[in-house]
Amino acid sequence: MTEPASRRREPTTADVARRAGVAKATAARALGGYGSVSPEVRDRVTAAARALGYRPNELARSMGTGRSRTIGLVVGDIENSYFGLATRAISEVAHAAGYEVVLVNTAERHADEADAVRLLLDKRVDGLVVVPAASFEAAHLRAACATGRPVVLLDRRREDVPALSVGVDVVPAVRELTGALLAAGHTRVAYLTSLEPEFDHPDLELVSSPIADRLRGMRLAFADAGVPFPADLTLFGAHSPAATAALVDRALDGPDPATAVVSSDAVIALDVLTRLRERGEDLPGRVSFASFDDAPWAPLVDPAVTAVRQPIEQVGAECARLLLEQVQHPGTGRDSGPGASGDGEGAGPARVRSFPAHVVHRASIGPGPRARR
Repeated sequence: MTEPASRRREPTTADVARRAGVAKATAARALGGYGSVSPEVRDRVTAAARALGYRPNELARSMGTGRSRTIGLVVGDIENSYFGLATRAISEVAHAAGYEVVLVNTAERHADEADAVRLLLDKRVDGLVVVPAASFEAAHLRAACATGRPVVLLDRRREDVPALSVGVDVVPAVRELTGALLAAGHTRVAYLTSLEPEFDHPDLELVSSPIADRLRGMRLAFADAGVPFPADLTLFGAHSPAATAALVDRALDGPDPATAVVSSDAVIALDVLTRLRERGEDLPGRVSFASFDDAPWAPLVDPAVTAVRQPIEQVGAECARLLLEQVQHPGTGRDSGPGASGDGEGAGPARVRSFPAHVVHRASIGPGPRARR
């Protein structure tokens, strides 16, 4: 009877050395890609390894070389296509450079993120890309930076963490989108975010820079128009279909109801549209709608959805590039690429690289009450 493959002894470096006719230390150097080995010997060792079906012990290799050729990626919500696209871009850049990506999803829970960072460091990843969950506390990220392994923050800035960050400059696009709503006659504009109500706080910039940036862009547009910003319609807690539906009802059923709704991402957008259909709302006759993240379905629904398109693939690729630059050339990368900003080398807030968003105008914004009179 053939022994199950799972119980066969894996070929070792010693087996490869015997087959190639070299010392074990020589085979280890050839297989590990370090030290001095002649091309002829390296070819013999490689051929022997291939013939035996040898697979390197990555843990042992990392202990010998100080490199695991893996990077850790910690994201908050892999269901969100925004982060799915970023993950793909990071993986493509990493694989092209000979690195593997270890992905952990935290469901936007700070405790899970802290555990994930510690786990990945224990597994000796060469660096980390992290989408920081909203929290007033970031000791685990500062501790990761203190290990000497590079850390790059994706999409969200943390001024209290000495790491590079790569994100999207949304303020001009949000200002344009909100200006279009105001020009159409909408002065009661609701903004729905999955961020929990506890973060409706003066330190919002610290805990969730993207949400702070979006609200800044909206406030600027209202100020441009000389119209008071409807702070009562900034609605937190759209973290599930039921919660989002309740927030839509709250926005539309109050004594001074919203006439336009803006969703913070494409996941919330689907829940908002579902609730608007359930209510029988005339879109965009009674309610106008727009969303962050230009989902593939946005131009296909009726009416096609106006959206803020964010270049998340570029953001992901740049995160991976900057991380690998620091892994391969320690001490570099802090000023790499156009758009880097910040204080002097190694001092003050983390440097930031950002890519511009832009508005895709479609048919989901109609005349507001003031324009219909």
